[in-house]
Amino acid sequence: MRRRLTVTPAQYRRVTYVALASLTLIVLTGAAVRLTDSGLGCENWPKCGGTPLPPLSSHALIEFGNRAISGLVGVITVLAAALAFTRRPFRRDLAWLALALPLGVVAQAVLGGFTVLHHLAPGFVMGHFGLSLLILVAAVALAWRSTFEPGSRPRSDDRVAVWSVRALAPVGALTIFAGTATTAAGPHSGGFTGQVVPRLHFKGADTLTWTVHQHATIAALFGVMVIGVWLLLRRRGAGERALEPVTVLGVLMAAQGLVGSVQYELKLPAQMVWIHVTLAVLAWLSVLWAVASQGRLVPRVAAVPVTGGVRERQLESVG
Repeated sequence: MRRRLTVTPAQYRRVTYVALASLTLIVLTGAAVRLTDSGLGCENWPKCGGTPLPPLSSHALIEFGNRAISGLVGVITVLAAALAFTRRPFRRDLAWLALALPLGVVAQAVLGGFTVLHHLAPGFVMGHFGLSLLILVAAVALAWRSTFEPGSRPRSDDRVAVWSVRALAPVGALTIFAGTATTAAGPHSGGFTGQVVPRLHFKGADTLTWTVHQHATIAALFGVMVIGVWLLLRRRGAGERALEPVTVLGVLMAAQGLVGSVQYELKLPAQMVWIHVTLAVLAWLSVLWAVASQGRLVPRVAAVPVTGGVRERQLESVG
């Protein structure tokens, strides 16, 4: 039985990419639930309306459908975690990352339940989306590491290039966080007509306008940063492997800017907001791809004085 479950590195790599795709899909379906005003289609959790099956209403069916997809994604992540232990040769780093995926899905389910119980309070909704992006970090790391055997990729000695790309991650995360705050202050509460859903209102009636402007400013700075990093990589002779994800990220940021401007002028139609969210998720994946492509840094070399001369010693860098 164990022999039949044994997977090769190539087979397991395919499993990790399926897990990554499914975890990306559930983020987008979750956004669709909110933007179709179906966030409280099932007003309790884990059952829907007190029964295992949802009521025959569009909002309930959409919310319950998202829960069903989440269950399927959970099964896929459990499979990815289990197969990490039957992969030969076994790799401890892949096993730990794989275990993080089903644990993340469970955490998402629990947080989703609290989100419904608190009637889509902005903090819970923002946290729910943020946790999804954190799980994608583990999923991308798992897929990327499974693509290469240990020691098969050379380390980089260009610290400026590596750290400039790594700096994209926190700024990109801040940009997305500002976007979630904007949505939390906007018209798409996730509840249908007649349901009272709290919104961000720390600046009163001007909260939405204020958050939109802050988000736009941060996103513009991030876009300029992406261009700057791309130019830096080109100047330092980066290869296609390092430039490609930053190029894709730049294109996505340009598309984000266009979609964001149009949706604001059109008073935030739900369909365009969903496209904006989709582009944001793809941009986040591109950031993670760019960081992974840069790889790790070579260990630092320090001079150690010894009797009769100087001996060099390698010091492990944080890279």
